[in-house]
Amino acid sequence: MHVLIIPKGDYVSFADFTATATDAEIAGFFRAVGTVAKELGLEAPGYRLLANMGEHGGQEVAHFHVHLFGGRPLGRMIPAA
Repeated sequence: MHVLIIPKGDYVSFADFTATATDAEIAGFFRAVGTVAKELGLEAPGYRLLANMGEHGGQEVAHFHVHLFGGRPLGRMIPAA
């Protein structure tokens, strides 16, 4: 499963969101992320959140959003060294 969660404001990146959104918007957004995960039944088995930022981080869309992945074992994000 792959779900995008997007805040209502016009934020370019995570840095922009945390620097310019109100405390209430930030808290509300992250509560909404938790609510979506819970409603999708992902809390107990687990899930992954991902937010790409900037060219080196793989950001392709100039609007802050969080990817929510779950519903199956996801494995390691970064291979062991």
